[in-house]
Parts: sequence; C-alpha cells; structure tokens
Amino acid sequence: MTITVDPITLEVVCEGLISIVREMRASIIRASYSPAIYELDDFSCAMFNARAEMVAQSEDHPGHVIPMPWSVRCAMEDFEGDINPGDIIVLNDSYRGGTHLNDVTLLFPVFEDGELVLFPAVRSHWADVGGMTPGSYSGLATSIFQEGLRIPPIKLYEAGQPNKAVMALIETNMRLPEHRIGDLKAMVGACRIAEQRLRAMFGKYGLGTVVECVRLNLDRCEARMRERIAELPDGTYEHEDYLEYYDDGHFDPVLMRLALTVAGDEVTADFAGSNPQVPGVVNSSLAVAGAGVFVALKATLDPGGTVNQGVFRPIHLKAPEASIVDVKPDAPAGAHGEVRKRAVSVMLGCLAQIVPEKVSGDLSGTSFPNSMGGYDRKRNRNFVFLEAPAGGNGGFAGNDGSSAFMNVDFGNIRSIHTAEQLENEMPVLVERSALRADSGGAGKTRGGLGLDRKIRLLDGEAVYSVQSDRAVIPPFGVLGGMHADPVRVAVSEGGQEEALKVPGKATGRNLRAGQAVVMQSAGGGGYGDPLARDPERVASDVAVGYVSADAAKTEYGVVLDRFGEVDEMATRTVRGVRKKSITQLPVADDETPSYSGIRGRQRRLRLPPVTVRELGLDDGDLIEMIGIHAVPLRAWVKVDRDAPAGVAPLDNFARRVLGLKAGDQVTLRLLPTLLRPGQKT
Repeated sequence: MTITVDPITLEVVCEGLISIVREMRASIIRASYSPAIYELDDFSCAMFNARAEMVAQSEDHPGHVIPMPWSVRCAMEDFEGDINPGDIIVLNDSYRGGTHLNDVTLLFPVFEDGELVLFPAVRSHWADVGGMTPGSYSGLATSIFQEGLRIPPIKLYEAGQPNKAVMALIETNMRLPEHRIGDLKAMVGACRIAEQRLRAMFGKYGLGTVVECVRLNLDRCEARMRERIAELPDGTYEHEDYLEYYDDGHFDPVLMRLALTVAGDEVTADFAGSNPQVPGVVNSSLAVAGAGVFVALKATLDPGGTVNQGVFRPIHLKAPEASIVDVKPDAPAGAHGEVRKRAVSVMLGCLAQIVPEKVSGDLSGTSFPNSMGGYDRKRNRNFVFLEAPAGGNGGFAGNDGSSAFMNVDFGNIRSIHTAEQLENEMPVLVERSALRADSGGAGKTRGGLGLDRKIRLLDGEAVYSVQSDRAVIPPFGVLGGMHADPVRVAVSEGGQEEALKVPGKATGRNLRAGQAVVMQSAGGGGYGDPLARDPERVASDVAVGYVSADAAKTEYGVVLDRFGEVDEMATRTVRGVRKKSITQLPVADDETPSYSGIRGRQRRLRLPPVTVRELGLDDGDLIEMIGIHAVPLRAWVKVDRDAPAGVAPLDNFARRVLGLKAGDQVTLRLLPTLLRPGQKT
C-alpha cells in the first residue's frame, strides 16, 4: 500500500523524532551519576531504523553519533534473527564502530506489531572502564588490553529480563562501580522514555506514516548534500599530516594521508598511504576517521543542514587495513579524538585547494583528555577527575578563531568542569583558568587562544594520565597564516614547573599532595598573512592580553609606543623588512624516496650542507613548505651531500599538494619543536 505524506505531517514527525532524542538527553543529564555526563555533556543520543541508518539526532557529539551506525550494524550482524522485544544490547568495542572504550553504547530495539522498527541509542562517556590507569586514559599504552574492559555486542537485557552475569562483569571491572551502574541505568531509562514517545507517535500517525516520513527525510537530506557536493569542481585533492607516536621513547611521528576525489555529486575519501598501525595511542577505526571527513565536509559546505544517514550516503571511505585509520586487534585504539581531529586537518588541506575562502586555520588538533584518580580520605571514597580543556579554533575569512572553545567535531561538550563542582567532590583546588597569551596562530585573522588550566591535589596521593597530540607538531595556519602554539603539560610544585618527559602524554604519573598539574591546550592556526592584519586590531589584542607586545612586533610587524598605541612609521619599517626576509627556493622535480622513520613515516626535505647553512637550518628541523595552495606541507630537513644545491627537491605528491611545478618558488618557514624524529625523550 502506497502511503502519501503531506509536507506538514512530514515536518511534524521528523521534528518529533528529534524532540524524542532531546528528551532522552534531558533524562540522562538528570539521572546520570558521572560528572563527565551531567557536567560536561560527554554523551550522545540518536535514533536508528531497522537498516542501521541514523534517522534523528540533536545537539550531540559528532565524534559519537557519526560512527554509531557502524556499531548498530555490527550488533545487528551478531544477533541476526535474534533481536526480540525486551532485548537491550550494550557494546564499546573500538574495532566495531566504537570510539574509545570509555564510550559505551546502548541499543534499545523497539518493535511494533512484531516488527523491528527503530533503535533509540545512547553513547555515553564512562569516566572509567578499568584498564591500567584511573580514567582509562593512557598516553603510552601499547595494547588495547591496557585501555580497559572491551565489550562486544552483548545482551544486557533479554526478553525484558536483566542479564545479571553481564551486569556483574561490568561492575567488577570498573573503578567507582556504583557510578558505572548508575550511568548504565540512566541510559536504559532514557531509552524507555523514547520507547513510550515512539508508541504514542505510532498511535497518532500510524506506523506506516512514520516509516514513510523517515524514508522521505533521509532522501531529501541526501539530495541536499549532493547539491552542495556538485558545486565543487571534479578532481582529486590530496594532503598529509602527522600524529605524534613514540617508539620505545623515540619520537617517531606517523603519517596520515588523504586523497579526496570529487566526482559529480559524490566524494571518496581514500586514506591510502597512511601509516600502518603501531603499538601506540595514535590508531583508531575507519568509522572514527570517517567522522573527521564528514565533519570537515559538512561544516564547510552545509553547516546548517540536518545530520542523518541521508547526508552520509554521497560520502565513500577507503583505507588500508591495519593502518592508523583502520585499526585491527590488538593495537590500542584510545586515540579516537586525535585520529578524528587529524582527519579534519587533512580534509581542511584538501578542501583548501577547492574553496580556500570557506576553510579556517587548523583547529587545536587534539581532544586533550586529562585524568587523575586516587582515594579521597575526607569523603572516604575513590575519585576520578576527567576533563579535556578546549583549545583554539582556526582564524577564518570573516573573523578570528574562537578561544578555549570546543572544536566543531566535539559538538556541545563543555570545555572544563566548573571549579565549584570539582572542589566540592574531590580533594583538588582549581588555581588557574585563563586564556593562554600568544597561543593563537598569527594571521590576517588570528587563531583562537588555548586554555591555561592549573589544578592542585590537596590531600593524599593520586595518579595522573594524559593522552594528547599536537604537543610537538603544532596546528597549521592557512593562506600564509602562522602555526599555533602546541599543547604543553607540566607538573608544578613550589613554584617550579617540570614538563612531562614525553610531551603531552603520560600514564599513571604519581602525584602527591601539594603538586599541581598545568594543562595548556593548543591554539588555532592563523588565516592569511599576519603582516596584513590591521595594526589597530593587534594593538587591541595586546591591550586585553591576547597577544604580547613582543609577539605584536615579531609575528605581526606592529610596533607599539609606551602608551600601547601603534607607531605607524616604525610599523611600516618593520613590516617592510619582514617581507624582504622571506626564504624561498625554486622547486626541482625529485622522486627520490621522501619518507623515513622507525615505525612511523616522516617526509624529509633533502638539502645539501651549503643550502642548509645559507638558510640557517639544521638537520632534523621541522619546516613548513608554502606554495600556491592555502595549506602548507610539513617536512623535516635532511642534510644530504648528494642533494642538488639551491633548490627544493620535491616529489610529485608534494608538488600537487602545494600547487607547484618545477621552477616555481616554494616558501620555507622554520617551526620551533621540542623533538626531532628519532630523538629519545
């Protein structure tokens, strides 16, 4: 029977499904036990149909909801023909559509007249799922078994009855088990509310009408996304970037490479050439890498449109198996936030070659999760502190990037806990929460600033872990914009700060009362030439503390007098000198192998000793190569006596990325870094 749906009913039903998801969110916030959920909103809700297609979501975490269809499909495959009324499925497997093990997913099948119709679903960050450290974050894990309890799709409830063995297994493997069971019950309760609202909707409009509305909505959202993609010129656009891996303590960045092919109204994102997976926290699934691809594409082409399975249909993903973007057992997979954000970075690099006016400087580039756990003697209980201090967003054509503000791939997650909540529930003192001066990349429009956060342990002992990226290789600028400051983490005591031995990564570092953790998030990359920024805007930034007077001169070429006013004559002089000091070399074709590393793959720019000396560089220096296209390409200098003098020998890939050919000029810019490839921490 053909069902005809009028436009009003279509809108009411589709918005009604979104309203149900929003009610699920409200229920979880009110019923959950974990501050990560009710304070930070680190959870997501969605609705799926019987084909594992996401049909509704709300103000949810893109890094949660976009990979979720993979999890739903895996669960349906495992229980094919054996999903029944009253069943509830739980899973967190990073290899099967999951993110990291802390993100636990609950699937609640809803039947009508014996037919499986919809799946309300919740993915919540549990503050601890076991593993080697409180909070289950380990920046130095080498296997997924160190990261926590891995749950394949299993039935938490069967025919309406709880599986007590599963409940006991989960409870036994968690720190703060009462919190985990409380969060789990909150998730179940939210899904039960969704079931009630769905049955009311079926009763009002009829099951057939609801199903038809879902189909029409997915189709029209697909058509809208295809229209946006069709506006792009056909072609293949490429870029590459790095994640920070340490091989037995030696800095060994791993390569993420992307080829974005636009063909009519479809795109294919192919990660061929990306690094094989490594025993470190820089791997994740294709579901997660694909979320980064989608976020960058959707935010660039259609930021205001609905997100559901329809808009996923024109986007195709490819990746080599057992790579950092398609991880297989038993490599660690806890770096989902870092892999997703680096996928956003390489997508920006590709999109900037097509629509440079629509992209921004690179985001802060890491989820930057910090965890601290111990025993609270005053409250006579364990505690687990978790937060991810937000970094800067990239500058863009219209304005400066937002400061200490969650990046677009994080949705509505809050950047930090309130001091009141932390100090009321844990033996800690929040000593500082301030914007990090000079951390945003300089540009015609400036990158947003990172956050400077300091938290002191007041009593007893604790262990601290952090898992971040962009602590050595900084976020990049576009169209000549400068890089941002990278992540910095240190332990403070008695007025002295000691930076982490491995930048931005730690596993179970012991803390004692009186010591504090200093967490400084990365800024966002700049947009456009810093020497083109309005000097008055630079002076204003200095006045409010966003930019120092020294940086105003060195980065923007703006000289201020003792009253903070722009010295126009001195500024013109400094900017003129800066423009003349730009380092350029002619490009030469060179297909000599460009990569080396231990397990990782790093691009090397071969230069003879004479050229290295003339440019004031050194072996192992990290540089940016800037061409016609908006985003720079990074490489490490390799002193090679056989390299041609006075030129930059680039392979075909590099020339395509930069938009250059032999004889063109490439601009070289030195980047300050803490470590060189192969250097031991």
